[in-house]
Amino acid sequence: MDLKKMSVGLFSVLLLVSCGGKQDAKQEAPASVYPTLVLSAQNAQLETVYPVTIKGQEDIEIRPRIDGFIEAIYVDEGSVVRKGQTLFKINSPSSEQALSSAKAAVNSAQASVNTAKLNVDRIRPLAEKGIVSKVQLETNENVYQSSLATLAQSQATLAQAQATMSWTNVTSPVDGIVGEIPYRQGSLVDKANALTTVANTSNVYAYFSLNEKDLLGFLSNAEGKTQAEKIKNMPEVTLILADGSVYPEKGKIETISGVVNVSTGSAGFRAEFPNPHGLLRSGASGKVSIPRHLDNVYVIPQKATFSQQDKVLVYKVEGDSVMQSLITVSVMPDGKSYAVTSGLKDGDRIVTDGVATLSNGKKIKIENQQ
Repeated sequence: MDLKKMSVGLFSVLLLVSCGGKQDAKQEAPASVYPTLVLSAQNAQLETVYPVTIKGQEDIEIRPRIDGFIEAIYVDEGSVVRKGQTLFKINSPSSEQALSSAKAAVNSAQASVNTAKLNVDRIRPLAEKGIVSKVQLETNENVYQSSLATLAQSQATLAQAQATMSWTNVTSPVDGIVGEIPYRQGSLVDKANALTTVANTSNVYAYFSLNEKDLLGFLSNAEGKTQAEKIKNMPEVTLILADGSVYPEKGKIETISGVVNVSTGSAGFRAEFPNPHGLLRSGASGKVSIPRHLDNVYVIPQKATFSQQDKVLVYKVEGDSVMQSLITVSVMPDGKSYAVTSGLKDGDRIVTDGVATLSNGKKIKIENQQ
């Protein structure tokens, strides 16, 4: 019996010691250590990127002004041409026939004029002597004037026919680069057929668009009272090419569409870039990067934030615990940081990592004191 009582007593003592140890361990569990950052205002440069379509400053379709067959092609795709340079020769039988007819009409009209003039010169002295009536003289003079009018009309027709024949030489209206040539020698073409395009790419235009919300924000952040003033004060923009490389020449926003497209809900922008070495081609694509300068913001790592119902929050250190704080942010160009524009102030300390393990009021230890 004594041994049994001793065993029960020893078990009870061990149980009490075990429970007490667990409670002490729970009470004495140390607060987790988190890295933090003390905030101070600074300036930041943001970049907003939009896809663009590149077109030449002058991007002109070349169409024949007459119907006919392509007799000769004097350039190749990608050729650099000058204004007035002949690109194609069109064989137009109908235009040649019209020219021949016009020349014949002029010759006929000239003969009629000569005959009428002879009649007037012959009858005038007779009329002056009273041998023939003045009415007969006036009649011949009218015939002469009518012949002159017919001659003038036929000469105008001839000039038109000659101009039409000159259109058989299709020339470039601008300096530029020849695009694709879909038709070849012998092809039948007319005014509806685009023989090629000539793009003047000494300067190029980059076209992009902003939705209505972004447009309002963009204009409100630009300096100036009128849209013209805002465009003038806009910073230079950067062109990012299709391969991700940065185009070395800076561009300038030149125009903003005055109408929001009803179908897309967006407004069109046009930026102009110099193209002295011909690197940019009409029809190419890329992205335009628009810088935006911010004063007195706080740059924090994105991993220091978390989202709740489309809102961005951070954990701000208050004494030895943390509290959630709602902030307004803009994405920095590095894609890893935010520029905080509201919700924080100088001297605030925030947790910069491990925020997924935190909750309101949780006690923490600070890893660093900067």
